[in-house]
Formats: sequence, C-alpha cells, structure tokens
Amino acid sequence: MSVRVRIRMSTTALAVTAALVGALAGCSEASTSQGPGDDVPYVAPSANASAVNREIEQDEADAEASEAAEANAAQEKAFNRPEEVRSAFAGLQATYQDGCAPGDGNCAYFLGRVNDELNGLDKSMRADGGGPNHFKEPLGWISTLSTTLAGDTSTANLEKHRSQLLGTRDRINTWMQGHPEDYR
Repeated sequence: MSVRVRIRMSTTALAVTAALVGALAGCSEASTSQGPGDDVPYVAPSANASAVNREIEQDEADAEASEAAEANAAQEKAFNRPEEVRSAFAGLQATYQDGCAPGDGNCAYFLGRVNDELNGLDKSMRADGGGPNHFKEPLGWISTLSTTLAGDTSTANLEKHRSQLLGTRDRINTWMQGHPEDYR
C-alpha cells in the first residue's frame, strides 16, 4: 500500500473519529433506567484526536523518510554509474597531452592518471549496452595489465610496468580509432 493511500486512509479515519466523538459528546450526561451509564468509560475527545494526529504525523514522517531514502538511492546510483565510453575515452586521450621521463617527479602523477583512465574506461565499457563481446579486445588488454600490476599502483610498480601501461593505452587508442561509432 502506498504511503499516500495510507495518509488518505488516516485522514478519513480522523474525520470519522471526530464525527463519532462529536456525536457521543452529548451522551456523557445521558441516563438510562438503570442509571447514568457507569458501565461505559468516558474517553475525552482530545485523547482520541491526539492519538489519531500522532498516527497521521508518524505516517507523514515515514512517507517523507521513504521519499528521501528513494531520492538518495537514485542520486547514489547516478553518482556511481560509470561515465559514457566516449567520455572515458576522451579522458584517456587527454593523457597524450602529458608525459614524463623515468624518474621524473611528474611520473607518479602521469602514470597514475593513465592507470586511472584505463580503469575508468574498463568500467564504462563493461556498463555499455553493446553486449559482452562488444569491447572484447580492449577489455582483455586492460585485464592483462591489471593482472600484471596485481593491485599495486605504487609509483615504483607503475614505472616498472611503464611500457605495458602506455602500450595498453596506445593499443586501445588505435582500436577505438577503428571503431568511431563507439565514441562519437
């Protein structure tokens, strides 16, 4: 049952309760042939109304919390979704504007960036709707590189595997140039 339906039902219940309390309010002074009706406990109208109000307020708070949770989940999903292949490929191509000589202070940044761009492209290609074999070759090259790096993204390890890192970037660039429909 949706939250809005529950709120409408609660509102209807409040209206019925208020009408019933109003109708019964004059009965507290009623008497019967057996006395003033001591067998029926008196319940103040404000107690019923405040209980219903608390229930409505709780339902509304629950509805707001549920909507906020749904909005956060949608936002998180959008945030965690990989970028489009063309955008990831553009990031990889931008690494051609930079470079470094072995041992250079810029190498840590540059090689780390190439590795990050390759990993981002990997995620984008896997999330693409082209099917599991659409990016088979580039995904295989990135997988081979990842196996070689074995999770060690330290500058020393990236410099040690510099030629394979840059070679993977270059092979993917050449492959993508032959498949312009994937990035234009």
